[in-house]
Amino acid sequence: MLKSAFLNFSNHQKIFAIALPMMLSNISVPLLGLVDTAVIGHLPESYYLAGVAVGSMVVTLTFWILVFLRMSTTGLVAQAVGAKDHLQVLRLLMQSMFIALLLALTILMLQSLISGIAFHFVQGSEKVLFYAQQYFDIRIWSAPAALLNMVLLGWLLGMQNAKAPMLLLIVTNSVNILLDIVFVVFFEWGVAGVAWASLCADYIALTCGLWIVYRLARPFYKKGDFTRLKKEAIRIEALAPFILLNRDIFIRTLCLQVTYTFMTMQGLKLGDDIVSANSVLMHFLLIISFSMDGLAYAVEALVGKNIGRRCLDKLKESIYLTLFWAFIFSLLQLLGFYLFGVWIIEQITSIKAVQLEAINYLPWLILIPLTSMLGFVFDGVFIGMARGTEMRNSMLFSLLVVYFPAWFLFAETGNHALWIAMNAFMLARGLSLWWIFRKLERKQQLIL
Repeated sequence: MLKSAFLNFSNHQKIFAIALPMMLSNISVPLLGLVDTAVIGHLPESYYLAGVAVGSMVVTLTFWILVFLRMSTTGLVAQAVGAKDHLQVLRLLMQSMFIALLLALTILMLQSLISGIAFHFVQGSEKVLFYAQQYFDIRIWSAPAALLNMVLLGWLLGMQNAKAPMLLLIVTNSVNILLDIVFVVFFEWGVAGVAWASLCADYIALTCGLWIVYRLARPFYKKGDFTRLKKEAIRIEALAPFILLNRDIFIRTLCLQVTYTFMTMQGLKLGDDIVSANSVLMHFLLIISFSMDGLAYAVEALVGKNIGRRCLDKLKESIYLTLFWAFIFSLLQLLGFYLFGVWIIEQITSIKAVQLEAINYLPWLILIPLTSMLGFVFDGVFIGMARGTEMRNSMLFSLLVVYFPAWFLFAETGNHALWIAMNAFMLARGLSLWWIFRKLERKQQLIL
């Protein structure tokens, strides 16, 4: 059965109808990060770059621990699409947007507390902390747009629509890159210019996204539906299953962000050049993440849709075909970083000390496409299945039993230990989810 599915071109086409547009658009996100780093990395001192790295880390941690807004929306909407429940599709959109606005308001009200706690634990130089705070104070005001954008992206993916998010992300990041150059190079706003460019881009994305979603959702509701769904969206009884799923994915995402935050904070203890070098290399990791996420998004939508249709055979086909393509892409990424990694580093920053440090740790980064492959795919599988508990448990295991012990074991090697731990964490994350999936498959519990 699997062999015939593999030889059927239309099955591969279904995957790439979602994966390829999302890969192309997602790659624009780390490219934006590269431009951020490049315009700052060519300033004369490394503390500008380190300041952006630390400030961006705090903002990213604040926003991306709430990425469950996208993940849960995608999985649940895909299942509703598979079951042809159009009212549920609209109800989920409104519930997600309501929760996103509440969370954004909370972030803005608590921004001083968030920055105070975050920067209290950061052990960087005075200038690094000054520019990190400057970046945070501007960028945090994009919270409403950033969180609503997660919801809109998740809804569009759950609707099996990848072209709209692709257009949205490419246009937005292109504007961000343009504003980076204008604000930093021409206006000479420095770190503040990078922050303002990102903030403006988030609100441009929100404006475009709301227009796209309105046009797509309009045919699904009749007169009177909006008022009824608006009331249902804020009822605790209706929100409870959504909140429980989001709780587990929140814990899962928090564990992931802990690894990135820990790497930045430990790098700060090793010096500005080390944390700047790690910041440069993290852009490689973003390229891996955002390109492989294209395949993860595809399997999320396909698995969710087949769950809604109660079609087990198609569910398994989509998973194993996605695994095949994930392996191919991971090999291509590994080869690309091996051949061009040094050249990319030299283009990102002209600071010689940062270049040398980044090149020194590049071999560990080259391994990550292979060690992270299973994790990306099975994240998508379990999101599509709306199984947040299994994702949470896998991530807790990978963080507490693998990541921190691996770092502690090799701590004497300095920054090498951080990259060893990151590879071990990525591998453990994928293998544990694969083991859980196989267990559910044997017990015939993939579709409940």
